[in-house]
Amino acid sequence: MAGRTDRTTDPHLRASLLLARRGQAYFSRKLNELRNDELDAPSLVPGWTRRHVVAHVGLNARALTRLTEWAATGVETPMYASREARDAEIELGATQPARALRHLSAHAAVHLNVEWRDLTDDAWGAQVRTGHGRVVPASETVWMRTREVWVHAVDLDNGGSYRDFPAELVDALLAEVVCAWHARPDGVAVPVLEPTDRSVLLGHPAPPADAGPAPRVRGRAADLARWATGRGGAGLLTTSDGSPVPPPPRWL
Repeated sequence: MAGRTDRTTDPHLRASLLLARRGQAYFSRKLNELRNDELDAPSLVPGWTRRHVVAHVGLNARALTRLTEWAATGVETPMYASREARDAEIELGATQPARALRHLSAHAAVHLNVEWRDLTDDAWGAQVRTGHGRVVPASETVWMRTREVWVHAVDLDNGGSYRDFPAELVDALLAEVVCAWHARPDGVAVPVLEPTDRSVLLGHPAPPADAGPAPRVRGRAADLARWATGRGGAGLLTTSDGSPVPPPPRWL
């Protein structure tokens, strides 16, 4: 008997689902390479151990599954009861035995994937609300998950690298970060990103009148994405005048 496949016929959505699933496989591989005792070590997320990252990624899959079920049934099922409840759930999840943490990561990912697979095209367009209060179509859950699994695979600090990311993912991350920078109300100058392996500049060379000059940051697109998402320049990037790379504006 042939395996069940995604019900959606939208080629763009099917490609997006593939990228999310590749990211889950990448995260799972980096997690499986770690011994149980290594989960207690710090991650690249300030204040979080690797245990916190694993718990967060698993619980994020559960939260996105709730949004997917909302889209499928029309019954409102929020991602989280509150931001405080989300944070408490991660802290509690991080205390689980290593075997339970690994089970959470694997099982939650499979459950989300099954819910995605069974969504109709109409349900993919249903409106749901994210944990930040944005009302979006259910199809947005795919990008939300894609970002989580790929970036947090690097946060496990186990050899994951933005240079492993597919080019379309790097470009999507850079576009999202620059858009978020422009949307900030504090008048901070948006850095101009100069990817040496792309033919376009990202950002805007004209900063707000009340902001300082916009820094110009050069480097490979993957390294720019790492820096822009707050994972460090690691000495790989320099501004166009040769000065040290400044911290990026806040992204999320």
